[in-house]
Amino acid sequence: MILQNWTTEHSQNFRKKTLVANHNLNETGLFTDDALAMLLDKHPRSHLDVCTLAGHEIYQGKFRTGDARDVDGKTLIEAARKGVIWMNVREGMNLHPEYKDVLDQMYGELSEHSGTKAFNPRGGILITCPTAQTPYHCDPTDTMLWHIHGHKRFYLYPDTPRFLPDENYERVLYSMTEDYLPYDISMEKDATIYDLTGNDLISWPLNMPHRVENMGFCVSITAEFSTPESSLKNAVMYCNAVLRQKLGMNPQWRSASTPEKLAKAFAGRVMRKLNVLSSFKDKDYVTFKVDRTAPNYIADVKPFIRNF
Repeated sequence: MILQNWTTEHSQNFRKKTLVANHNLNETGLFTDDALAMLLDKHPRSHLDVCTLAGHEIYQGKFRTGDARDVDGKTLIEAARKGVIWMNVREGMNLHPEYKDVLDQMYGELSEHSGTKAFNPRGGILITCPTAQTPYHCDPTDTMLWHIHGHKRFYLYPDTPRFLPDENYERVLYSMTEDYLPYDISMEKDATIYDLTGNDLISWPLNMPHRVENMGFCVSITAEFSTPESSLKNAVMYCNAVLRQKLGMNPQWRSASTPEKLAKAFAGRVMRKLNVLSSFKDKDYVTFKVDRTAPNYIADVKPFIRNF
């Protein structure tokens, strides 16, 4: 069994309230430095995000995208342990059979315990340096964090208009590269803080804003999955984004009636398929490459639009 100490209360609260439970993924042997280096060597670079928040006069306070196409897995692990590198091995739990077997078991057990049957999770592996921070943001799908190594401090905030205005969530849906939200320090008085160590998992209700601070080198799995609730909301919000951006209207999610939401959901799915807001998408610029000989493994390059 991968899930540990799961209770009836966990099952009742899953996806309704924030919950913390335990797992034993560290016992699989798939998340040691050596195993992760081997995974990185074979993982497609098109599905590997290498980032940093390292200081730069132009990119202060923003994640910068890096190029690691000619860098081996062992060096990438070193860069995360000793440098300032943050990596998301996107779909790392889906694309490799030995990891997919574990992902299937994780969510098979979760489905059995919670009664939620329609899991189709996409599991990314986060490998993050001791100084990594994930800025204030929200996820457009149901998401769980399965923490494996290290110490993370997880800050959760209320899902209310003050913390998550509709227009900011809409931007998450159409900008593609930008899921961060406006933040100010006064929000901290309403934050709930969770300290996660090895073999903790945390689940929270759909779209709750959060941010994360590393207290050391960390390895985690972030697994997202779609549900009828998230699918409906995202289709409605995409329609609202079109109305706001194209027609100057001010539609609202929370005050809309059920018939209005159903009609907008149909329209939003069509609009999204047609990529109506493509002109509003942010471009993802590569601004550094991973270099073992450079300070903190970061070598600045002339910015170019990511093409891998």
